[in-house]
Amino acid sequence: MSFPRFSYGLALLCAIQLAAAQEKPLTVGAVVAENAEYRKALVLWQEEISKSGGLLGRAVELVLLDDGSQTSRTGSLYAQLVKRGTDLLIGPYGSAATLVAAAEAERARRVMVNGSGPARAVHRRSPRYLFQVAAPYSAYGSGILELATGAGCARLMILGREDGASTEMAEGAQALARQAGPHEGYSGNQSSFANLIEKARGAGVQAWIAFGEVRDAADMVIGFRRSGYAPPVFFASATSQSQFRTFVGRDAEGSLGITRYDPRLGTPGNAAFVRAFTARWSAAPDVAAAEGYAAATVLAEAVRRAGSLEQEALRAQLSTMEADTVLGRYRVDPANGAQAGIRPAVTQIVKGRVEIVWPPNLKTAEPNLRCD
Repeated sequence: MSFPRFSYGLALLCAIQLAAAQEKPLTVGAVVAENAEYRKALVLWQEEISKSGGLLGRAVELVLLDDGSQTSRTGSLYAQLVKRGTDLLIGPYGSAATLVAAAEAERARRVMVNGSGPARAVHRRSPRYLFQVAAPYSAYGSGILELATGAGCARLMILGREDGASTEMAEGAQALARQAGPHEGYSGNQSSFANLIEKARGAGVQAWIAFGEVRDAADMVIGFRRSGYAPPVFFASATSQSQFRTFVGRDAEGSLGITRYDPRLGTPGNAAFVRAFTARWSAAPDVAAAEGYAAATVLAEAVRRAGSLEQEALRAQLSTMEADTVLGRYRVDPANGAQAGIRPAVTQIVKGRVEIVWPPNLKTAEPNLRCD
């Protein structure tokens, strides 16, 4: 039997169009500087997911634009991604850039995963389409407060350096301390250190909790030594950095701090991520890389669960789902998309090494805290 010539041609054209539609890659767009660790993690994720079959049966293609680390260019570049019809969006690196990018996403009613914008301002106005993966600054004190209150510390000194991030961390810790129950709180900035020591000594402060830079942490330890004062529990957010031990030597022992990410974290998939990233880029991943990889992981999981690229379906999934990432368990406040599950780990210097002592399921050593 033979078919009419026009029918065969029409069938062939339909088959070609269908095949083309099936083969068209799914595009994921982001604005990030060339050679940034955040960008490298996105490239690794794209390569891995395409090898494993892609998303919704389609290969994944990255559309990465370079803003040259200039926030002033970020908004227009995300507008370009939207205009091009990029299927999915991942936020840029840093809070300032994310705030600008989010405005474009909200205007276009496009879902965006906030991989690296921890500042309160990013989610303050309860965006509808923005979902945070990185731990917010306001949660940086959660781990040390759990450890300190669990050890019986009732008199806390909570300090923040006079910069936006440190202030948010300190204010968040103060709010968490009030929620935890009765305690005596003393707060302030780090500008009058000698007065703070006298205040802490007179009040019998049991846990000194400070947020700032590594030099601040070192200056505190040096100041304690000179004043003949040592709080029973000393926490400064930057003590996990290697420069801290260089600055103060053996006096670093027992100091507590935080790490936003550590390649040793026993989070689901982290060991495989570290191996793959190191093999691909000849260096272990840092926090920026982990944030980029986690953002892409969360976005992909939302697509799988929604079974669609429809933006409202993705928004619904990201608002309510929980998912494992290399940073921890993704879970957001559905009212504003702010991260509610992932928290920085608490570290302690034990025999000269930085060990993870919180959360309990990720610790590499037992915490040593005494409040007396």
